[in-house]
Amino acid sequence: MRLHCRTPQTPLPPHASLRDRLLAARGADPSERDDLAMLLAPSSMKDIGVAALRIEETIAANGHIVIVADYDADGATACAIAVRGLRMFGASVSFVVPNRFTDGYGLSPALVDRALEHKPALIVTVDNGIAALAGIDAANAKGVPVVVTDHHLAGDALPKAAAIVNPNQPGCAFPSKNLAGCGVMFYVLIELRRRYREQSDARGNAPLNTLFDILALGTVADVVQLDRNNRVLITTGLARLHRGFACPGIRNLFRVSGRSMEAAGAIDLGFYIGPRINAAGRMDDASVGIRCLITDDEQEAASLAEALEQTNQLRKAVQAEIQEEAEALAQGIAATDDFSIVVANPDWHEGVIGIVAGRLKERFRRPAIVFAAGEEGLLKGSCRSILALHMRDAIDAVDRRLPGCIVKFGGHAMAAGLTINAAMFDQFRQAFEDQVRASLKPADLEEVIEHDGPLSAEDLTVENADWIRRGVWGQGFPAPSFLMRARVRSTRILKDKHTKFALNIDGRPVDAILFNQVIEHAEDLTVHAKLEINEWNGRRSVQLMLERVISD
Repeated sequence: MRLHCRTPQTPLPPHASLRDRLLAARGADPSERDDLAMLLAPSSMKDIGVAALRIEETIAANGHIVIVADYDADGATACAIAVRGLRMFGASVSFVVPNRFTDGYGLSPALVDRALEHKPALIVTVDNGIAALAGIDAANAKGVPVVVTDHHLAGDALPKAAAIVNPNQPGCAFPSKNLAGCGVMFYVLIELRRRYREQSDARGNAPLNTLFDILALGTVADVVQLDRNNRVLITTGLARLHRGFACPGIRNLFRVSGRSMEAAGAIDLGFYIGPRINAAGRMDDASVGIRCLITDDEQEAASLAEALEQTNQLRKAVQAEIQEEAEALAQGIAATDDFSIVVANPDWHEGVIGIVAGRLKERFRRPAIVFAAGEEGLLKGSCRSILALHMRDAIDAVDRRLPGCIVKFGGHAMAAGLTINAAMFDQFRQAFEDQVRASLKPADLEEVIEHDGPLSAEDLTVENADWIRRGVWGQGFPAPSFLMRARVRSTRILKDKHTKFALNIDGRPVDAILFNQVIEHAEDLTVHAKLEINEWNGRRSVQLMLERVISD
């Protein structure tokens, strides 16, 4: 285990506030606000003008537009943004979304046939399409052009689409490569609105700001890097939530999850709201989540949110069982000092293997791939990576070294999906291990505890805890945590497995709690903790949530 203290990357005045220290340690300028004035303009995004023009022409001709979505939270929010936004411009629009279990990912020829049932003049993909060569060829053959909006990495060839809007495609100069799929679609709407403004068309005043709650949800839920542009998008969406503005679906998802919308932070979107949208696509029908985000009917939104809550409870139960089995297999692999974890069971539920892979990666600090049964003779896998390994590139390298094994794959640095021939599972596992071992050093697998140094007595305020609680934290912009010495005044054991502390930090008394560990007697401790608020009987006070107690 290594300890690493984040330090300000820009000079700060003496006695700088906790807020300024935390922002500067993440490379942000504390003097700059993440407001809409800082949002990157769409002009440098390749093909965005062409895409907006094709959509505008379709609307003008009264043509119908079909949105082809993905089945995760990013795909669902991107679809909702597309449907809501295009309707603001007067478009006739509907959507189709693949079933994870029967259709697979993306715009396949079979999904094109389903889209054609809606008699579209134009198909627009959201959060997919960059790899849909066969699907787009099928649409072209039927005389229906396709506009691709996506953010995944491109393969060796690009599809023959009418326009491709993707900051990660070759030749795109858009400065941020970290937009989620929902962000890409939102930018297309911004460009479309600009075109109407140039024509002095009333549609140039379309209230796209009403989409920021959905946009923030999708950006957080897709775990993309929170660069400045993404933080602006999320901050704007959270501000809407804090003012009580949200679509009925999101409002009811907060209700069923028992979270406060008015005090929401990125953590609420990522750990409570996003998983309920994701559960629909993982367990059954992703369209339930999309319809929840699209409807303006309060009663329908409430009913759909309840359905998503029930589905999420089922997801948790199924995941817990599979995770226990997968961790037992992974434990044996880790004991061999392998650099990667690759496990499979044909009986596992395909919808949760991505979550399980993420849990294995976190527990064993290794790139992890979990496979379930696919079509006959195939295994479908979900991959999660550590920062030191680019997962999609690693899978691509294995594909080149082991011809005939990988049927298809796609993804990005931290996550990917693939399908392999089941008969070659052992060969794949060894080839992947060889690739990972060649790419990483043993130190890359070592646990690193990153922290923001100690808290002073002056830092222990409800205002600081509240600012952190409502903040934009996530991939590449981690939530604050602190490492410091603490004097123990007293301990109390809760439910025979948790420890409640009364501590002194820098001379100031503060309560703390450590879950799933009992410490009955201690005088001085080094603690790794998060600063939070305890609300009890209408009283708000600072407390520390202990991540771990570190032995001296």
